[in-house]
Amino acid sequence: MNMNFPTINLEETGRNIERLRKEAGLSVRDLQDIFGFTTPQAIYKWQKGTAMPTIDNLVVLAMIFQVKMDDIIIVDACSDLVDALMRSA
Repeated sequence: MNMNFPTINLEETGRNIERLRKEAGLSVRDLQDIFGFTTPQAIYKWQKGTAMPTIDNLVVLAMIFQVKMDDIIIVDACSDLVDALMRSA
């Protein structure tokens, strides 16, 4: 059986990071300082969906935004996998 697995939607996750950052009242520069980055490029890449934060950085983002990591990451669920899991339950 050829099964598709869920994937992280990088663009939606990036938009979510930007939204959460703004809701927290933080600037890109604020996040840059918190993470100790010399430039803001990584944060801009996260927000544009061209790169994902590492797991360690996701943990920090979740703490800063006071949400769960699952609330940051947007996953495109694959119906094949969901159907298979529902049948086996």
